Amino acid sequence: MTRRTSLLQSLLVLALLCVGMLFAQERPAENINPNLHPHLAKAQRLCDQAYDALVEAQGANDFDMEGHAAKAKQLLVEASHQMKAAALQPTKRGKSKIGGSADVRPHCAAG
Repeated sequence: MTRRTSLLQSLLVLALLCVGMLFAQERPAENINPNLHPHLAKAQRLCDQAYDALVEAQGANDFDMEGHAAKAKQLLVEASHQMKAAALQPTKRGKSKIGGSADVRPHCAAG
């Protein structure tokens, strides 16, 4: 194997890894029970829609957004996690409306 062939193979592997990481990014979850927390569930669903819009914008701009869209996607995932944490907190009456993980609906776990 020549040095050039080895270099080309290495570059191909690196490119494939980068593409794999791009598609393996975490997405905002939709795991708040809308029957217990309709407003939080709606906000979480809107985070998921905003994430999808960012993915479309990145594709339309050949991912040339200087990292801002990727940062926005990361913040939407974080916001979704914070909404879930809020839903798990006790209500004003001192009781948690959500018990255990029965309300967790798997959705968009990995993009």
